[in-house]
Amino acid sequence: MGKIAVVFPGQGSQYVGMGKDFYETYSESKKFFEIANSVLKYKLTDIMFNGPEDELKITYNTQPALLTVSIAIWELIKNKLDVSYFAGHSLGEYSAIVAAGGMSFEDAVLAVHNRG
Repeated sequence: MGKIAVVFPGQGSQYVGMGKDFYETYSESKKFFEIANSVLKYKLTDIMFNGPEDELKITYNTQPALLTVSIAIWELIKNKLDVSYFAGHSLGEYSAIVAAGGMSFEDAVLAVHNRG
């Protein structure tokens, strides 16, 4: 079998409602949304799930939102794959670093919020 690479998306992949299905269905995903809310000290999930789209498109919201969804999904599948490589497009590099164990999710959420 060949080697597996995981590539995380960058800014521009966001949409209102993103991640809501994972939040509502999987407790192991939900915790990342709650951690993001806590670290950022505001309800990022309200903006992600309900909009308005203009608010979600603001970079300091978009970037932690995408990171949160990416890692929430990664946590569900990580034990099902034997990954050799991690990569990300622009912002997705932060998700790749978290998935590879190079940075905590909490530090990454704050970093990408501040980056925005």
